[in-house]
This record gives sequence, C-alpha cells and structure tokens, in this order.
Amino acid sequence: MKVDYPRQGLRIRCEQGVYPEVRRACLEFAKWLRIEFEFPIRVIVYLKKDYQIKSRFDKELVSGTFFGPFDKNEEPYIRIATGDYLELLAENGQDDALAAILGTIAHELGHYYQWIDDLELDEEGAENNSEYMIDLYAETRDHP
Repeated sequence: MKVDYPRQGLRIRCEQGVYPEVRRACLEFAKWLRIEFEFPIRVIVYLKKDYQIKSRFDKELVSGTFFGPFDKNEEPYIRIATGDYLELLAENGQDDALAAILGTIAHELGHYYQWIDDLELDEEGAENNSEYMIDLYAETRDHP
C-alpha cells in the first residue's frame, strides 16, 4: 500500500535521557507551532540528549541541524542537542535555558521554511525566523 506524500505536520521525537523539563517545554512549543504555522511537508524534530551534534556536511559540532532532501517527496528532519540544559540552567536560569533550546528549534524551522520555498539556506534568515517565532510565543506565556 502506497503512502500519500507529502505528509504534513510537525512531530517531536524525544530520545531517552532528555531532561523532562526540556521535553515538556518542547512539546508545548510544538503544540503552539501547529496552531500558528503551517507545515506543508511533515518535519520531525529529534531531541537528542547530546551536548552537541555533528552537522551532516561539514562535521562541525552544533546545537541544531536541519536536513532537507533534494526530493520534496522525502521528509526533512531537524536534530536538536539538549545536553547543555543543566549548564544553561546554571548560567541563565530556567526560562532562558529553555528559551535557548526553543530558539534553536525555531532557527532550524527557519531553514525548513527556506527549503520549502526553494531558497538558499542562510543563517541570517533562519535567525530572523527564530526571533519572530520566539517573540510570538513569548506573548502567549509567562514561562517557556
């Protein structure tokens, strides 16, 4: 049986070992994102317990990556490192620590939308998207 592509939506997959408060905040953010934004091609966000993850192409250690396949019938995905949460918590407090992780998700979603629109993936555009999403989200909550 053939599955109809592209599927739509945003999904979160959480690796064992991700801090429960991080998982909760990311799932809550995703619920809000689904209401506020369209996801015409399904994208899965994988929450990793690692401190950093290697980017696919240049092997640089980063806090988040986006993979957009050449074929739009294949689904893209995002990987987010959450292992630095306790360090962020100690340095910045809970709200800012969680906001940093949610900001990384929003940044990578900026690349997702660039990919959807067949634009070149650029960091400035992704960062603008991150700021926009996080500012909108902040208007709906007292705490992430």
